[in-house]
Amino acid sequence: MKGAASAAPFFFPTRSGRMSSSPPLSGLVDSLLVAADEALRALSGAATAARPAPSVADAAPSRPQDRELSGRLMRVNHTGEVCAQALYSGQALVARDPSIRRALQLAAAEERDHLAWCRGRIDQLGSHASVLDPLWYAGSFAWGVASGLAGDRWSLGFLAETEDQVERHLEGHLERLPEDDTASRAIVRQMREDEARHGATGRALGGRELPGPVKAAMRAAARVMTGTTYWI
Repeated sequence: MKGAASAAPFFFPTRSGRMSSSPPLSGLVDSLLVAADEALRALSGAATAARPAPSVADAAPSRPQDRELSGRLMRVNHTGEVCAQALYSGQALVARDPSIRRALQLAAAEERDHLAWCRGRIDQLGSHASVLDPLWYAGSFAWGVASGLAGDRWSLGFLAETEDQVERHLEGHLERLPEDDTASRAIVRQMREDEARHGATGRALGGRELPGPVKAAMRAAARVMTGTTYWI
């Protein structure tokens, strides 16, 4: 996933100043510090994109009600990307196979681009990030650790199902975003393309099909998240 955002630690740099892309950092303490760095980066707005935003135009929709709608929808998408950072961080922390850990890190780097794009767009629209982001980060991190502890194939299956659900969610947002909000629509289209690829990667690496009740629980959690962050 060439061109994805750098994963170099922001708050806790290593001796080389860069995060290792291979096997876990030596020792549990180092691994936890990296996870803490990732959380602070995602929640503080410090994440930056390695790829430019898909649209160079930053004009807002012409009608005030459309600007408000776009701001709310892009806030939901931003919180979704906060959750993605947490999920991948939790999964990578406990991944057993170094190649799977690396795949998770690469996917997380592309998701970091999405995070920065959405944060920039909600600022342009005069909106704000959700005050519930820390709560959703914590919950998603726990989901990531739990799926990872179940085994790498279950973790990859969880990743694939998550991306499938996110892809459908983004398709719904493309139907709701105002036609003249070309910048937001371009961002969401690129995100949808990346999510589809991440899901396919999870399945190609051996991800297992999740049980129906787990999928239903994931959909329920997503509905609560989108419903609350749309407003706050």
